[in-house]
Amino acid sequence: MHLTRFTDYSLRVLIFLAVKGEERSTIHEIAGRFDISRNHLMKVVQDLSHKGYITAIRGKNGGLLLKKAPDEIRLGKLVRDTEHDLLLVECFGESNECRITPACRLKPILAEALRAFMAVLDKYTLADMLGPREPELAQLLRIEPACRDGAPPNPAS
Repeated sequence: MHLTRFTDYSLRVLIFLAVKGEERSTIHEIAGRFDISRNHLMKVVQDLSHKGYITAIRGKNGGLLLKKAPDEIRLGKLVRDTEHDLLLVECFGESNECRITPACRLKPILAEALRAFMAVLDKYTLADMLGPREPELAQLLRIEPACRDGAPPNPAS
């Protein structure tokens, strides 16, 4: 199975916002930190906002924030919400023209595998993805510690 870039970018946006905490982020900032297309990210952010994962505030002091706590965002639901096609092989779809479908056992085996894959993702949340490695993620994403706890940066540092 291969998740689309759309789902990958959705996960990255949510990770970034979770690590950033209460400080608002911009599409430009996130795109720069991950070195990905701003135009593609705009579509991802619009979708995440529409589906209730993030809040997008327009204007001078606008930005992006998580709408839910990281421990309320289930990875399985996110994948289902962002993947528009979980059809692993042709026989999963309505336009199946495979000749051996009536006698083939591949479809039920792959359907079971997909259920198992999604069941594992359903057990985990965005908070689980951060875990004890959140400080390392913050460092890799160049997110200052002051940004994460909501305190203003210390000018003496």
